[in-house]
Amino acid sequence: MYSRIVFLILCLIVSVVVTSYGIEDKARYDNYRIYRLHLATEDQVRIMQELDLKSDSFIYFGSARYPNQNLTIIAAAHKVPEIEDLCERYHITHEVLVYNLQEKIDDQWNSVLPKETPGNQLDWEHYFHLETIYDWLDLMLMNHEDLTPVVLGTSYEGRPIRGVQLSQKTGNTAVFVEAGIHAREWITPATSTYLLNELLTSKDTRVQELAQNYDWFFFPVVNPDGYVYTFEKDRLWRKNRKPYGLCRGVDLNRNFNSSWNGPGSSPDPCRSKFAGSSANSEPEVEAISKWLKEHVKEASIKTYLSLHSYSQLLMFPYGSTETKVDNYDDLKEIGEKAIDALAKVHGTKYYTGSSIDTIYPSSGGSNDWVYEELGIKIPYIFELRGPPDSADMFMLPADQITPVGEETLEAFITIMEVSQAKGYYNEGP
Repeated sequence: MYSRIVFLILCLIVSVVVTSYGIEDKARYDNYRIYRLHLATEDQVRIMQELDLKSDSFIYFGSARYPNQNLTIIAAAHKVPEIEDLCERYHITHEVLVYNLQEKIDDQWNSVLPKETPGNQLDWEHYFHLETIYDWLDLMLMNHEDLTPVVLGTSYEGRPIRGVQLSQKTGNTAVFVEAGIHAREWITPATSTYLLNELLTSKDTRVQELAQNYDWFFFPVVNPDGYVYTFEKDRLWRKNRKPYGLCRGVDLNRNFNSSWNGPGSSPDPCRSKFAGSSANSEPEVEAISKWLKEHVKEASIKTYLSLHSYSQLLMFPYGSTETKVDNYDDLKEIGEKAIDALAKVHGTKYYTGSSIDTIYPSSGGSNDWVYEELGIKIPYIFELRGPPDSADMFMLPADQITPVGEETLEAFITIMEVSQAKGYYNEGP
């Protein structure tokens, strides 16, 4: 009895201490390191492949695939001696980009406004909770009669997947802009709202023509559950929040019915690239797919633009195979002109090509699916700032939101202009 009383008193003390110091059940990354490795040999590639499979204390960005590649990983604090030892034993050249990842997260958190921030205070100098983004959409709908609300469906946790349609003229072909499918990529919802705002308010005649001559469907956060979780629990969360046994979440951009569960995805629910239990198993992907199937012809959607981060790439299908799409040469040419236009704004250097050639294998992605299933011939994925060796990774400072928006807008303009000139938006098959 005495020991039980002592135990209860200790629990109460711990509870008071935790409350007093504001300790939260929130993931922390104190002294986690970001490493940039150069894999020069087959043996080095093999070692890093084995490490990826055997340990959940390393977060991989990309995959160890072939000699003479660079690979970025995060090492948990207690695994720093292990990764240093492996690099020494196998002569892996490396550098430490960040010594304490939590400092990066804390720095970015200083630019996040509170959840209660109303939509009329949304700007492109801060990052915002889902509630503010949705409130801003409501405000735009009130102030612009050429906007209409669109709800794709509902997330696993019951949140609406909200967007808007901008239509200033009947008979336009349409562009579908998808953002926030990977929860931790905060720059993508921010960029999507920047682009929509420019289409609504810009005095630039080129932007006004873009708004007038095309219909636009904008969905700033297609993974609302995951996005909320990155604010409330784990800044580096990538997936949705549906439970699978001991673990939660599916990589929604591995769940579409295009080479599902193929290269670049995982059948393991505890992995960040888990493809789900079947194609379209996730309510978010099912909602996007169903809505697009029902509206692609009626709305004349001929362009699909996905916003991701990071690596400064402009990619097109395929991600699962090295087979070239039928209009590969056109997509490469349009991509090259778009990244040239982008670079003229702030000097940011992008590369373009098929997904599998420019970044890594990926199956079950939305862009491959809309190309194969829906016949949308102009599908691009933007991997926004920073560069592949970025120390900021997904914690891009908020002072870069507007520059990213400005240069991405130039790329959008070029994609539409060159695609139009090549006849992709003409009527007929």
